[in-house]
Amino acid sequence: MTTSVLRFITAGSVDDGKSTLIGRLLYDSKTLLADQIAKLDAAAQNGETPDFASLTDGLAAEREQGITIDVAYRYFATPKRKFIIADTPGHEQYTRNMVTGASTAHAAIVLIDATRVDLSGEKPVLLPQTKRHSAILKLLATPHIIVAVNKLDLLDFNREVYETIVLAYQNLAQQIGLTTNIHFLPISALGGDNIVQKSENTKWFNGLPLLPLLESLPDSHNHRLDLPAHFPVQRVARQDGSSSDDFRGYQGRLETGSLKIGQEIKILPSNKTAVVAQIHTPHGLADSAQAGDVLTLTLDRDLDISRGDVFVSLDNSLTPTQHFQAALCWFDDTPLNPARKYWLKHGTQTVAAKIKQIEYVWDVQTLSRAQSADTLKINDIARVSIATQQPICATTYAENQATGAFILIDEATNHTVAAGMISGEDVIDVFEI
Repeated sequence: MTTSVLRFITAGSVDDGKSTLIGRLLYDSKTLLADQIAKLDAAAQNGETPDFASLTDGLAAEREQGITIDVAYRYFATPKRKFIIADTPGHEQYTRNMVTGASTAHAAIVLIDATRVDLSGEKPVLLPQTKRHSAILKLLATPHIIVAVNKLDLLDFNREVYETIVLAYQNLAQQIGLTTNIHFLPISALGGDNIVQKSENTKWFNGLPLLPLLESLPDSHNHRLDLPAHFPVQRVARQDGSSSDDFRGYQGRLETGSLKIGQEIKILPSNKTAVVAQIHTPHGLADSAQAGDVLTLTLDRDLDISRGDVFVSLDNSLTPTQHFQAALCWFDDTPLNPARKYWLKHGTQTVAAKIKQIEYVWDVQTLSRAQSADTLKINDIARVSIATQQPICATTYAENQATGAFILIDEATNHTVAAGMISGEDVIDVFEI
């Protein structure tokens, strides 16, 4: 039985029922406040349809327009697991919000409104937002995707329609190179079919309902033990610099791999070596540590080490670089100025950086790419070449999300203007369909 935390998002087109699904999930799992449950029960007793979406649409503009604008986070737990839900917007103009919510997710629920899929032609046609969000999930390397075919109650839970939509999504996944674990589920978010309990209306479906499926998903993609050790220094802790028993500890989180006392490590970017003398954890001294642990390390000798330096194991082939390519999502209302320098924050390191070239901008509607762009506007996603003033110790995003992601900050306003994923290959090109 797992007791870990699973972070997941909902994605899909506007009005596919994302907020309703989350509200129903919270209601059926008995994780709402008593007054919220009473309000929904009262609506049902009066013959009204309970407004499950109101449980997540916290902004007044969202309730008035019936759409999700901001990323709404909700927390709940079952005896088997704790959950963090990010209800992300479906509309194109809020692409940046969707990217933000999906960037830390272990799983994504892609909702498809079965009543809005065009089944009149030879091949079923999925909505553009479904394609766009699936491509973004590909870009963000989301480990698990649950495709929930919603509103089947309006189609009498037609099995043939469900299987046709499943086949259409499988074809889309193949076209965009989506190779992650994909699960399919027939549901009615409003009616609660296959949300917490298996529905009698879909006896032909042999899979798990949504909540048991979420409880069974692994969530270890962020903390990878199979990679060499990677420990970015967040803070240098000094106890008493003038004392003979001077303490100098290096604090941070071990992002990948493992460390143990007596292990020789390399410090980047200086390439100097040292031996791990002590490993301090929140629970006291330890002989070893593994990915995900928050640590204070001491070394066998004093070196010139500061925030932003990285400790790696000797088998780590990582080389600091000042030039790399990345997929970049522009967040700010003010367009990119290629002539300006921005602050690039990567892990615990912040350096000056400049966009040297915009190779192309990805059209989120057609999933094609536009060449020869000279700027980026809000919600644009592009492939760019970046140069930094100092070297950074970065991996590709596909190798490790914690060490392959970064943000750009406007030095004048301190606004976060963009988020990026370092790539070793043309990660967006596969989206052309």
